[in-house]
Amino acid sequence: MGLYLVAVVVAVVVAWTAGDLGVLWRLTVFTGVTEVAVTWPNVIMLALAGVLWAWALWQGLRGPLAGPSPTLDRDERRLRLALYATAVTWPLYFLAPSWTWWMTVLDSVLMVAVVWSFRPVLTRNSKAVDHLWTLGVMGYGGAIVAETLDFFGPGAPREIETIYGLTALVWTVLVLRAQRMDGRWRLTTVLYGVAALLLPALVPLSRLFTDGEAVRGILAAADAVNMVWLIRSAHDLADPRPTADPVNLLTVSEESA
Repeated sequence: MGLYLVAVVVAVVVAWTAGDLGVLWRLTVFTGVTEVAVTWPNVIMLALAGVLWAWALWQGLRGPLAGPSPTLDRDERRLRLALYATAVTWPLYFLAPSWTWWMTVLDSVLMVAVVWSFRPVLTRNSKAVDHLWTLGVMGYGGAIVAETLDFFGPGAPREIETIYGLTALVWTVLVLRAQRMDGRWRLTTVLYGVAALLLPALVPLSRLFTDGEAVRGILAAADAVNMVWLIRSAHDLADPRPTADPVNLLTVSEESA
C-alpha cells in the first residue's frame, strides 16, 4: 500500500510539472490516457481515486480484526473465499495494458460466484432473499453474455445491457439491506457498499469541474470503494463477535415463547 501511495504522489508531481497525466491515469483508471487536460480538478479527482485504491489495498492486507474468530460453517467459508477472490483480481488489472473484454467477463464470473455464495448465508435469517440469486445471476450473467457477443459476435442489443445493469443494481441494493439486518456485518461495511452505488451518480456534477474523460476518475473511485465493500464483507464474517447475532436472538426468543 505504501509503495502504491508513493507512486501516486510521484505521478501527481509528474502530471503537474511535465503536463502528462499518463502515469497517474494508468495507476488509478488502469487504462491508457486519452485527451485530458492537466488541471487541478482533473488531477485532484484522479489522486482521490488513488487514495481510495490505497485504502482498499490496506483493507485487504490488514485482515480480520484481532481476537477469537467465530466458527464458520461451509457456506460462510465459501462466501468469504468468493468475496476475497473477486477483490484480489482488481490489483491484477494493473498488469494489463488496457481494460479488455476478458476483464469484464472474469469480474462477472467471480461476481456470479459471490451471488451464489451469498444465497445460503443470507436466507437463514430472511426467506425474503431466497431468490436474490436470480437477480444476481441475471445481472452478472448478462454482462458475460453481452461482453462475449461484443467481442465474438455482432454485439449485444442496448436493451440487454440496460436489463442486466438494472438487475445487478437491484441485487446489490437488496443484499446491502439484508446485510444491514444481519448481525454478522457492520454498519460501516454496508455504508461502503452504499457509497459504491452512489458515487457514479456524481458523474454529471463532476463534468462541471473536469474535462472530458477525467470523469472516469469518479468511476475508478467507485470501483475502489466497491472493492472495500467486498473485502470488509469477507472480513466481518471472521471478525470477533462479542455479542450474539441480534436477528438470531429474536428468532430464539420467538421460539422460546
